Amino acid sequence: MYTSVNSITVNGVEYVVKGTQEETIKDDIKIVILQRGWVMVGRFERNGNDCKLYNASVIRTWGTTKGLGEIAKNGPTDKTILDKCYGLVEFDSLTVVAMVSCEEEKWVNKL
Repeated sequence: MYTSVNSITVNGVEYVVKGTQEETIKDDIKIVILQRGWVMVGRFERNGNDCKLYNASVIRTWGTTKGLGEIAKNGPTDKTILDKCYGLVEFDSLTVVAMVSCEEEKWVNKL
């Protein structure tokens, strides 16, 4: 029988085999388009296949004339409707259709 060992502890220090540790990706504010038509915005974090949006809102109405890119760059318009998600939003990376990076300073006070 074969046993896989991905880490070893020597004198209280844990050493991990290169490439076996899942990388955590913490990004800035993103608009995330999910399956089934959900469009959300928040602070995005990914750890392997596990994704999280902090301070998230559902974008119910874009309120744009030029699509999601307009609010990603310029922030929400007067006609944009955001439904606050009071809590952490978690989803699998396989449910992501697309993501759009947002201009931080245009969104930071809107989340």
